[in-house]
Amino acid sequence: MPPAPAVGGKNPPGEPADHALGRSRGGVGTKVHLVTDGRGLPLALHLTGGQRQECEVLEPVLEAVRIRLPRGRPRKRREALAGDKAYSFPRLRRWLRARHVRAVIPERRDQQDRRHHRPGRRLHFARAAYRQRNVIERAVGWLKERRRIATRYEKLAIQYLAMLSVSLVEKYLDTLVANKV
Repeated sequence: MPPAPAVGGKNPPGEPADHALGRSRGGVGTKVHLVTDGRGLPLALHLTGGQRQECEVLEPVLEAVRIRLPRGRPRKRREALAGDKAYSFPRLRRWLRARHVRAVIPERRDQQDRRHHRPGRRLHFARAAYRQRNVIERAVGWLKERRRIATRYEKLAIQYLAMLSVSLVEKYLDTLVANKV
């Protein structure tokens, strides 16, 4: 059943029809898709309903990343992408390879089993680089400490995204103060 439209019959501009709410096993919720740099500073953010898979929105979120440089155009290309087994699927690996981005993603068991009939073709997996994935987990944990973010008081997705953005600005400011830049 689609959600009821906002008062006046229309959603505000930029508001998804489902208000980024979806039913998953845990109930109704919102997924926050977040990309951070190696220090845990957020680079891109996207909201979807709780039932959406991460792999469906990963490419648009990665395309939204813009790394500012002192001069010239912002850089879009990353050196490596670390993710858990949920991101291990052939289409993503091809997409990353085409952009010269190293995938630091462990293979799922079913993919390893299929690979056994082709001896000599094992994926290289950098365990040391994978351990750095905890940076994103700490960034998400930091966001969950914000009560308004953790409980999603906002009714509209664009308002929730605005509150997430305000929290991420706070994260940037905390980092600047800690590094005394």
